[in-house]
Amino acid sequence: MTTPDNASGTPENPAEAAADTGSAPTGVAAQDWAQAATDPQYRAAVVDLLGALAYGELSAFERLAEDAKLAPTLLDKSELAKMASAEFHHFEQIRDRLTEIGADATQAMEPFVAALDGFHKQTAPSDWLEGLVKAYVGDSIASDFYREVAARLDADTRRLVLAVLDDTGHASFAIEKVRAAIDAEPRVGGRLALWARRLMGEALSQSQRVVADRDALSTMLVGGVADGFDLAEVGRMFSRITEAHTKRMAALGLAA
Repeated sequence: MTTPDNASGTPENPAEAAADTGSAPTGVAAQDWAQAATDPQYRAAVVDLLGALAYGELSAFERLAEDAKLAPTLLDKSELAKMASAEFHHFEQIRDRLTEIGADATQAMEPFVAALDGFHKQTAPSDWLEGLVKAYVGDSIASDFYREVAARLDADTRRLVLAVLDDTGHASFAIEKVRAAIDAEPRVGGRLALWARRLMGEALSQSQRVVADRDALSTMLVGGVADGFDLAEVGRMFSRITEAHTKRMAALGLAA
């Protein structure tokens, strides 16, 4: 799942910035998996979270492979193929972890297939540039959300989640290609800005639907387990995600 990196001039992760207070983790975040998993509600929430992430990574692999067909040059095709391979490796890491903790990866992913497939069907790009913007902007919104949640997870699960959210190189690649296209034809910027705003709304709505449909996840997020967020924190979380989105738009040369 693609996320921004500072080397490309994009913003720091909002969850990392918010958590950088110098204080040690507390509650579940200070525990390892063996300690935290003694709570069956917490275990169910983590299985759900990893299931959603696993299918997200598998979908990212499929989309990048499809986007490669639209690439204008052989070099672009090879770059996207390399990124797709990295996404599949992320999927394998999560699948293996689910197996390790005694969960069936296919069953863990199944509840999220309809929602994620629906999101991708509603936001299917019409060309190469829209595909780049979707992978950079759309996936980064989901990644920001998962990073926010990861800060409340046990150390072992947190480490895995952050590892699979590492940027595969798509951030700097997308910025370079989109900016070059806008420089060559400025009116492209208006169309892509509208597209990115649509992605923002669809991604947030899809995230809320996924959480609402899964009792374990929603309980974790609102404080039932894993030191979840209160309503004020939820508001601040979405403010940070929105701010990061605005900065990514600027990095692309688009109006938020």
